[in-house]
Amino acid sequence: MPKPFIQMFSKNKFSAYLFVFIFFIVSVFAGISIGTVQVPVRDIIFLFSHHFFGTPLDGVDASFDNIVWKIRFPRVLLSGLVGASLAVAGAAFQGLLRNPLADPYTLGVSSGASAGAVMVLFFNIQLPWLSGFTLPVVSIAASIVTIFIVILFAQAIERSMKVETIILTGIIFSSFLGAIISLMIALTGEELRQIIGWLLGSVSMRGWDYIQLILPFFLVGTFLLMVHAAELNAMSFGEEKAQYLGVNVRRKKLIVLVAGSILTGAAVAVSGTIGFVGLVVPHFIRLIWGPDHRHLLPLSMLAGAGFLILADLVARTVISPTELPIGVITSVIGAPVFAIILLRKQRKGRGTA
Repeated sequence: MPKPFIQMFSKNKFSAYLFVFIFFIVSVFAGISIGTVQVPVRDIIFLFSHHFFGTPLDGVDASFDNIVWKIRFPRVLLSGLVGASLAVAGAAFQGLLRNPLADPYTLGVSSGASAGAVMVLFFNIQLPWLSGFTLPVVSIAASIVTIFIVILFAQAIERSMKVETIILTGIIFSSFLGAIISLMIALTGEELRQIIGWLLGSVSMRGWDYIQLILPFFLVGTFLLMVHAAELNAMSFGEEKAQYLGVNVRRKKLIVLVAGSILTGAAVAVSGTIGFVGLVVPHFIRLIWGPDHRHLLPLSMLAGAGFLILADLVARTVISPTELPIGVITSVIGAPVFAIILLRKQRKGRGTA
């Protein structure tokens, strides 16, 4: 996209929301419509109207109702919630740490959530007072513990806690937790396929129950970050300046870290490890429409939802009838983008040196 067009486009926030919303809606309808059985968009609209407003299903194939309402719509909705959660968490972490390389994956939060979830599956843990919410709650708790261990360890290495040190520490802990997960997999018997399939990342064969699991955590985590968008703007200029502007940096940083971990833990609990969504989406939104978190967070939420819906669509259709893990698709896209961001950041650092 030419630079003058980007500058002109980025000034109009209404066009930003309109563009991203249309992208999201198109992704939703594409995800529901395309598959082994093609469902016309007209029939999808009639089915939505029937389920939400009770209108009659005149001229709609009865088999489409099961395909759309019981299989594809919950899958699209779940992938959208997961993508939105990871993108919003990534945008918040990048703003807080003032680094485009920060995201739940590189900071070790995803690995912590994965380790917690694998422990639930491995030991068949079922907490009586949580029932079906055991998996997301343990996953969220593990992600929160991980991010605080990463921060404390980075502080022990370097008191000033440079962002590069935090990210490097996150990568180290990701490797360590990955080794623990591998050990549990090696000791696993019958649950091996379930754990490996879950780790690769997928929203396949997950119905409305999984949406009920992630939805409350998504709402809480997103709300906490949205109401602290102004503080994130202040902290993105540095902690000293934020403090000068009257921000309680320590408290607000804690809230942002916990909220991001809640979103990441809940997403990982229902879909497994899906990397790079929290890195790629906020980076492009920030590049086009700027770093103001009042707009960056909601735009990243919609774009992240649409991106993962399309990634899931590719995962289930590219070699149909076999499905690829969705994490494979996001990694194929995200890894080169990560390398480009790193290269640009390195060149920028040399240019200012």
